[in-house]
Amino acid sequence: MTALLFALLAAADPAGMVWIPTGEYVLGSNAEDVWANERPAHPVRVDGFWMDAREVTNAQFREFVEATGHVTTAERAPTLEEIMAQVPPGTPPPPAEALVAGSMVFQPPPAGTPPADWRDWWAWIPGADWRHPEGPGSSIDGRDDHPVVHVTFFDAQAYAKWAGKRLPTESEWEAAARGGLEAKRFPWGDEVPRDAEPRANIWQGRFPDRNTETDGYYRTAPAGKYAPNGYGLHDMAGNVWEWCSDWYRADTRATLAALPEPPKNPQGPDTSLDPDEPHAPKRVIKGGSFLCHVSYCESYRPSARRGQTPDTGMSHLGFRCAK
Repeated sequence: MTALLFALLAAADPAGMVWIPTGEYVLGSNAEDVWANERPAHPVRVDGFWMDAREVTNAQFREFVEATGHVTTAERAPTLEEIMAQVPPGTPPPPAEALVAGSMVFQPPPAGTPPADWRDWWAWIPGADWRHPEGPGSSIDGRDDHPVVHVTFFDAQAYAKWAGKRLPTESEWEAAARGGLEAKRFPWGDEVPRDAEPRANIWQGRFPDRNTETDGYYRTAPAGKYAPNGYGLHDMAGNVWEWCSDWYRADTRATLAALPEPPKNPQGPDTSLDPDEPHAPKRVIKGGSFLCHVSYCESYRPSARRGQTPDTGMSHLGFRCAK
């Protein structure tokens, strides 16, 4: 019977996806040096599902756009109402000339800039989008196999629906990222990544002003460039942050840990709350990116989590799908 089951699964294997088995997984972390929103560790039960082995690439996203005519959020000028809905009451509205299509792009700050404020190295660039990841004049020529970036939650959701898939929940994403390992700091175990032997596309050198590019990549790397985890998934650490379907709350871990029994297939909270930006509803992003460095965030750990407003695209934010 077991052999028959595996034969049926193999026959139904969706192209480019791997099977994540049903099981009880311990998510989050009790380590002293993690962010508060990652604590405490707690068990969840997750039914088996399929997961994209790699992040969605520029070539795959182009196929979707050509088939549907989809126009990404970054390619449309935001409205004043959209902007003002995410800022504290009383915030002055932006000037009309600022309401243009564009996206957030990493810009290396002057040499010697300490990693203190992200606004020192991010800029809103008119004309930046998935086709022009560094802004006007840039292109994705030669980067068909790189993960698509500057896609918002809405863009990722639209692609997933077109592909007959969906975005993973945060619990699914983290269970898959751990690759069958328990209580390990990284998808590959506890060994700290070293610049001389890159295990993931993360920042090498001194963040945020000097990237030595030891691995050969200043920004994104081709999806699947690095060795997979125990489930056969690539880039579950670094390269680009990835959208999940859950609303983001800083207290999600504590809420799930307080339940009398491990929750089954948790779908996330009904509402979002980031204490640092309470007026901005956010969705969960996971996995870290090519900008992550141990001196600043080390968010390439499976337990690491952040929230991002669903209409935001950035040059280090992409996604993969589940089914």
